[in-house]
Amino acid sequence: MPERSIPAANWVNIQWLARLRWAQIAGQAGTVLVGQFLLDGALPIAMLLGVISMGLVSNLGIELYFFGDRKRVNPARVVQQWQLAFVMMLDIAILTGLLYLTGGPHNPFSFLYLVQIALATVLLRALWTWMLVGLSFIAFGVLLLAEPFITIPEDSRAIGMWVALGVASAFVVYFLRRITGSLAQREGELTEARGLAARQERLASLATMAAGAAHELSTPLGTVALAAKELERALTKAADPELAADARLIREQVGRCRSILEQMAQGAGTVGETVEPVTVTALLDETLVGIRPAPTVHVDMPGEVAKAPLRIPPRAVGQALRSLITNAQDASPPNTTVVVMVRVDGSRLSISIRDRGGGIPAEVLAKIGEPFFTTKAPGRGMGLGLFLARAVIEGVGGTLRIDSHEGAGTEVLALLPTDVSPQVVPGTARSGEPLGRQVVSKSA
Repeated sequence: MPERSIPAANWVNIQWLARLRWAQIAGQAGTVLVGQFLLDGALPIAMLLGVISMGLVSNLGIELYFFGDRKRVNPARVVQQWQLAFVMMLDIAILTGLLYLTGGPHNPFSFLYLVQIALATVLLRALWTWMLVGLSFIAFGVLLLAEPFITIPEDSRAIGMWVALGVASAFVVYFLRRITGSLAQREGELTEARGLAARQERLASLATMAAGAAHELSTPLGTVALAAKELERALTKAADPELAADARLIREQVGRCRSILEQMAQGAGTVGETVEPVTVTALLDETLVGIRPAPTVHVDMPGEVAKAPLRIPPRAVGQALRSLITNAQDASPPNTTVVVMVRVDGSRLSISIRDRGGGIPAEVLAKIGEPFFTTKAPGRGMGLGLFLARAVIEGVGGTLRIDSHEGAGTEVLALLPTDVSPQVVPGTARSGEPLGRQVVSKSA
């Protein structure tokens, strides 16, 4: 049966294993040179360096084959488990050769076989791990049966044991710390992905409910608009301008409600919208549509940022940012200014919205963003604006941060990618951390 590869995990593992082998080669060379000094030149230095050079040449081959001249992942190469196992088998063979040339089974460095087995336990499947265990057992048995090339003096074995303990301990501690860090990072990413998936699921439910409400409310709102128009006409004929103005206001507000419901019927402005090329200026224009005149909104945006190109769903992101600005206006006194600062840093668009309110207490800040949680007076809001804004921003790969201190106002920072076009790069993973036998998947 052909072996199923795990490209993302294996790519990181081969990269990490290559770095460990460089440290191993340097340690072997240093140990041989120190041993040559302590044993007054009794070691077969040429043969030992020849064995070490096998590891050096093989690691150079790994670097060139998998990572190229710049140590970058070559997507044309698919890393298989047997390739990882072959490299580790070669390391066991090199260790066996070094032990044979330096005292055989009496060499204190012989328990470095356990380090190789520990690495295999994390990096390989069970079958390959047990094969390496068997190979190590056979290799040490060969050392027991073979006549050692040289004999290490009794008084030097204690020093060798001390050095070997330090080397093995350093490798094991480094190895376990990296694994622990990798598991903690992976757990954090999974928790974040679960939270994002839950918010997106609630957002989809709200969009479905909104579309249904828009369909059901369109008819009664049309009836109200028609009745208000007839009432306005009758009051105008009756020469009652105040009541006619009230009827006109009812018609205007009904028209606004119908406009909002049209957006809801299209999926609350967030679900299914296509990515379009726009500029930062066009996004801000979309955002500021319908914003109240007071408190005023001041946009701090350099000229070069205004013309920067974006590829985003403009109506969804614009509606999310509009909700954040409206919240800032609600929190600020009427005679103040809400500051919107826009910057572009590489592939990230940063939009900071700062109000002039009284800030948010810590116990309230912990609940901000939950659906239907609001601190506004009854009738002023349902507690969905921030939740929907966060869901939209995170749904396009951005982040939303809230920084607030009582008496100093609140700053909401939205970080958005400048290009949210879907990109799939098979066989890649975050480099620098061992993933063991995990299958890495990206959850949207």
